[in-house]
Amino acid sequence: MAPATPPSLKARALRLLSQREHSRAELARKLARHVQDGDDLAAVLDELAAKDLQSDTRAAEGLLRRRAGHMGVARIGQELRTKGLGGAPVAQALALLEASELERARHVWQRKFSEPPADMQARARQMRFLLARGFSGEVAARVLRTAGRPDAP
Repeated sequence: MAPATPPSLKARALRLLSQREHSRAELARKLARHVQDGDDLAAVLDELAAKDLQSDTRAAEGLLRRRAGHMGVARIGQELRTKGLGGAPVAQALALLEASELERARHVWQRKFSEPPADMQARARQMRFLLARGFSGEVAARVLRTAGRPDAP
């Protein structure tokens, strides 16, 4: 019995894209270890982009949708850069997210803690939590300063 032939680069790429949007850089990194003699990874990626099966814009939008409710702008921006995404469209999207940063930070804090910090140790723990999620120090401090106040701006 002959061994099964491994899937082509295009088939692997389509399988990855069927799971979620990937940036071109992500696909290139994931597929690079499967390149064999005669394969042209750049041509496969160009073909996928030409047929609109792969789009860096859609990959960035998908990541923003998935992460915006849980993370701050700094963390989302870092993740976008890790995936090889950048440029003016990403900068514009991050700028829009900054407008809602305080509201999103309050929501994340409310889901986790729901009560204002009782002492400095609890305040420090809550502050670290928000900072680790990618919210700025200023936003985290404002969330904690207004924590538990229903009339908070």
